[in-house]
Amino acid sequence: MKKLLFAAVAASLLMACNNTSNKEEASNDSLGNDVESVHTLGNGKIVFEETEYDFGAIKEGEVVEHTFKFKNEGTEPVILAQVTATCGCTTPDYTKDPILPGKEGEVKVSFNSAGHPGVQQKFVTISSNAENPVTTVQLKGTVGQ
Repeated sequence: MKKLLFAAVAASLLMACNNTSNKEEASNDSLGNDVESVHTLGNGKIVFEETEYDFGAIKEGEVVEHTFKFKNEGTEPVILAQVTATCGCTTPDYTKDPILPGKEGEVKVSFNSAGHPGVQQKFVTISSNAENPVTTVQLKGTVGQ
């Protein structure tokens, strides 16, 4: 009886894990389609002035902001489809309008250090229709208590 109960629980867990995997794949597929559909729009090229910013040492609770500037060095407009951070403590804001060839855009990143002591590395991923469709920028530094 115990073996039968154990087998039933194990089978249920395996099925639940398999369902989660399918949902994640479906979610990733829909994200890929969005970026892919934007990617087909043109042949822009994003070139950032810098992709890493070291904010040094700050006290816990301080908010650090930095603006990453970039230029479209391609021949078609660049559209930023999605800009996401790896942590809820990091908030990106970005140019929403198409960036024409030769023009500049920006990604402004705000990091709230409250509750995050120690060495920090926060990444922001930028997805676009550019020749280089995925770019990552980084904020880093140390938060003291």
